[in-house]
Amino acid sequence: MGKKALVVDDEKTIVKGIKFSLEQDDIQVDCAYDGQEALDMAKANEYDIILLDIMLPVLSGFEVCQQIREFSSVPIIMLTAKGDDMDKILGLEYGADDYITKPFNILEVKARIKAIMRRAGKVSESSGVITYGDLKLNEQYRRVFVGNKEINVTSREYELLELLASNPGKVYSRDELLTAIWGDDYPGDARTVDVHIRRLREKLESKPSDPRYVRTKWGSGYYFQA
Repeated sequence: MGKKALVVDDEKTIVKGIKFSLEQDDIQVDCAYDGQEALDMAKANEYDIILLDIMLPVLSGFEVCQQIREFSSVPIIMLTAKGDDMDKILGLEYGADDYITKPFNILEVKARIKAIMRRAGKVSESSGVITYGDLKLNEQYRRVFVGNKEINVTSREYELLELLASNPGKVYSRDELLTAIWGDDYPGDARTVDVHIRRLREKLESKPSDPRYVRTKWGSGYYFQA
């Protein structure tokens, strides 16, 4: 089965350029030009990745991302304005996996899309289950459960949790986590890690301010408490 992407932007020339480029790599591309259209298409189809602009008619990219996260963990890359750090952080807060700054190089876009698709589609070699108390990670299917309830996590959130839970007690600095999960050439900064850790705690913990599993080692980084 080939990969399938949804590209969302109200600038049709941008959509056309991305669509043409991705199709050269045998990725099937659907297009949407406003937020409501994008949301409807995300509900009606299964995508491997969504490229989502922030400034959209009808519904903003933030609103679309937030609503998609209510029913899907599909990887989402936000398109943000150059130098607007608040948009980047907000995108991550609403559940995006990554962001790309406009204007962008199409080769960078393709590289980031391929990297996320590859990571999201991987199957763990161990294909096992990690269990700590009420928390369970199914490595083969990349699913997370607390008690009998499945927790909807993004691909980045899952990868962070899997890394930490596979190495309980080991303290990772934010830079180490950024490199391990996002890669050496990721242009973002350590705040990206903080946002994803906070979102994980909100989903996993009964008291996110006093976490049971994902703990902070002040001045050093984060670790998993077994």
